[in-house]
Amino acid sequence: MQEHAYRFGRAKHLVGMVGLPPSLSGNIGVIVLNAGLVHRIGPFRLHVEMTRRLNACGYPTLRFDLSTLGDSGASSESQSREQLVCADAADAMALLSERAGCTRFVLIGLCSGAVNAHRVACTDARIVGAIFLDGYAYRTLGYRVRHYLPRILNPARVFRFLTRRLHSAQQVDAPVFGVDFPPVTQVRGDLQDMLRRGLKLCFVYSGGASKYFNHLRQFRECFGRVGTHPDVSVSFLKEADHTYILAVDRAHLLDLIEGWLHRNLPASTSA
Repeated sequence: MQEHAYRFGRAKHLVGMVGLPPSLSGNIGVIVLNAGLVHRIGPFRLHVEMTRRLNACGYPTLRFDLSTLGDSGASSESQSREQLVCADAADAMALLSERAGCTRFVLIGLCSGAVNAHRVACTDARIVGAIFLDGYAYRTLGYRVRHYLPRILNPARVFRFLTRRLHSAQQVDAPVFGVDFPPVTQVRGDLQDMLRRGLKLCFVYSGGASKYFNHLRQFRECFGRVGTHPDVSVSFLKEADHTYILAVDRAHLLDLIEGWLHRNLPASTSA
């Protein structure tokens, strides 16, 4: 494995780390996007472990900072954040193409990184697969039953809930930072379009996403037939937290990602 740092992009404003396997035998590259405002190493070095594992499996990789995140600067372009993300991803694909001969790409993103991966996968024909970690999902009737019923049947929980609500009513609300999800119908349509184009999609939800996802079958409740499509894989790592702070949870996630890539987009395939 070799790793090299690059400053690249249309304004030479992006910074990333290219990882190359011992030998290049395919044309698929893997690009890992920032998780929120976290530097390209990822939470608890998740992205470092991930890319090095994939390099050992034969995949060229790039973990990089999007414009204005981590070590990357601004491009001075007058574009929306969504347009900048897509342009940055295009620059990343150009770099990995130049350094490793990649022509097809898999995106991996956690949280807001999953949202950005979704945006790019919607518009760029070079994307052949995406791995969404705690990406889009929506509270369904099933979610609410699974979430509230155990609490209603537990008097101690009801008391704690009422106590917290009473206490919070006396506090000044703090700013809330989060990712706004578009309507479920829009996301469902986006996913259907990706599948029609032949993309392979992997969704992994952690126990840290319990505020909006709490059971494996919820994916089908949200997205209907998308959930049964043969090119869609859904996993629920209930014991893991959102940032995979525990080494054992990171190892489980990396095993899952490696296995999914081998089955669906093997590194040695040159289609």
